[in-house]
Amino acid sequence: MSGNGTAPQLRLANGGPPSTVEAAAIAAALERFLADTMPPPRAPRSPSAWARAALLEGVDRDARPIVPTWGDPEPWGRALSGPG
Repeated sequence: MSGNGTAPQLRLANGGPPSTVEAAAIAAALERFLADTMPPPRAPRSPSAWARAALLEGVDRDARPIVPTWGDPEPWGRALSGPG
């Protein structure tokens, strides 16, 4: 966008809008320019030691144990209380 809030218009030296062939050539030149001037991709970061250990152990943050490992699954008094 230009400073006045409108999109810039492409005009060629002949004064008219570009033909489809000229527009394709401009697009190809822009793609080539972007590919030539793009910074090299970053190397992927290795996971932290904690994340690596969790991945190796197959630990999931949202995993629920099949059998409760802490506390009594039956609250106190439920087994002894009768109906009513």
